[in-house]
Amino acid sequence: MLGLGSADERQSFILTPQPGAVPRINGPRVYGARPGHPFVYRIPCTGVRPIRFTAEGLPSSLHLNAETGIVTGRLPDQPGSYALVFHASNGKGATQRAFKLVVGDALALAPPMGWNDWYTYHEHITEKVMREAADAMITSGMADFGYAYVDIDGCWTMKPGSTDPALSGAPRDASGTLCPNRRFGDMKALTDYIHAKGLRAGIYSSPGPVDCAGYATSWGHEEADAETFARWGFDFLKYDWCSYGTVAPHKTLEDYQRPYRLMGGALAKADRDIVFNMCQYGMADVWNWGAEVGGNLWRTTGDLGRVKDSQLPGFYEIGFANAQHFAAAGPGHWNDPDYILIGYIGDDFQRQKPAKLTPLTPNEQYSYMSMWSLMAAPLFYSGAMNRLDPFTLNVLCNSEVIDIDQDSLGKQATIVRHNARDFVLSKPLEDGGLAVGIFNLTPTNQKLTVKWAELGLKRRFFVRDVWRQQDLDSAAEGFSAEVGPHGVAYIRLARSHVLRGVE
Repeated sequence: MLGLGSADERQSFILTPQPGAVPRINGPRVYGARPGHPFVYRIPCTGVRPIRFTAEGLPSSLHLNAETGIVTGRLPDQPGSYALVFHASNGKGATQRAFKLVVGDALALAPPMGWNDWYTYHEHITEKVMREAADAMITSGMADFGYAYVDIDGCWTMKPGSTDPALSGAPRDASGTLCPNRRFGDMKALTDYIHAKGLRAGIYSSPGPVDCAGYATSWGHEEADAETFARWGFDFLKYDWCSYGTVAPHKTLEDYQRPYRLMGGALAKADRDIVFNMCQYGMADVWNWGAEVGGNLWRTTGDLGRVKDSQLPGFYEIGFANAQHFAAAGPGHWNDPDYILIGYIGDDFQRQKPAKLTPLTPNEQYSYMSMWSLMAAPLFYSGAMNRLDPFTLNVLCNSEVIDIDQDSLGKQATIVRHNARDFVLSKPLEDGGLAVGIFNLTPTNQKLTVKWAELGLKRRFFVRDVWRQQDLDSAAEGFSAEVGPHGVAYIRLARSHVLRGVE
């Protein structure tokens, strides 16, 4: 596939079939939460609306709205595991899906999915934009595939030294509470708005004196801010290293761990489940200790939006690095290779410029999403939610691609092969099958092959093309495909044909 100059020109390259009229429940099959805390969950479901929802095994303290599919309430006070079954029906048919609710100590038992504003809005984020993004997550259909978090990045607090009336002022009020700047109003009202849609709200701070753009942070107020974020109703915290190096100059392992241990401990005591995203760029091999200090996901590299393209687009460099740390990932603790930067996206080097269409070819965008899915990465889009087009949604919203990312076994793919010509990843799945990505690293078409023996397999498997959602013929010794420049063959292998039309 060639690079294309407009969203309209890309429509002929759409591979993902449109969702059917019959309901299909998507998203995770397992969810971790803490006893007694508030709960909101929107059952992700495609199909012709209206859809009616019911649930078997739901704890009595939780309530399901049958029209919206939104579950709310407080979790049971005692730890326990609840085997639920969600049902969805409309005039075209019905479906069901098992869902395990684990009430205990662990959050993020599947990789979180959502949207973050940074790479589109940078220092220009407002409450209005956040509300509109939540609206778009519903109207675009992203929420029907499992995207749930609507996250504010930096630049929502006051900015010390700013002459902008919207940003200047005391960083904290008389009680010590962190103050939003004048581009935001009542933060509790904002999270209520997001929660009313069955979505979850994310916030940002830093352990340093200021964040990466010079705005006020949580330094010296960690416990108070954790309580504030919980009181406001936030469900996710991105905690960005930024200026912390100025107050921890020695850079010992303890220096790297201390701010995250401090905030991780404070979040664990809060009266709300707040997923903890440690953004510290892979320093001190964070994947070896991130879970120990309370992290649920941690960046393994620098910012993807600041990686210069070379022979391959920057996401490959980030993906190759993240792929090395497969052993560290698992339910509740995930390697984070940064956001999905496709569609209309800003420029992290020229933040005043408006968002523009990604220069990535369709092939490269399929490879990007495939790689993140195989690596069990958190799936956070960071493009313009008000400019979503059919091609971008086809990349973001393929139910079978998302199923592999969200697979309950929680394994990150391992590297089967990596050379100048191709890159092969293999991810074990809960059903005993494998998901395999065969990436063409060259600028020309290639016939690429993976042998079953390379994957540790001793028998013939049924093969499914994940992007096209089609069953394929299976060869006795392996799989071969013609793969376009910088493209991918993304397949799912099953021991039987039961995968066909997988739910």
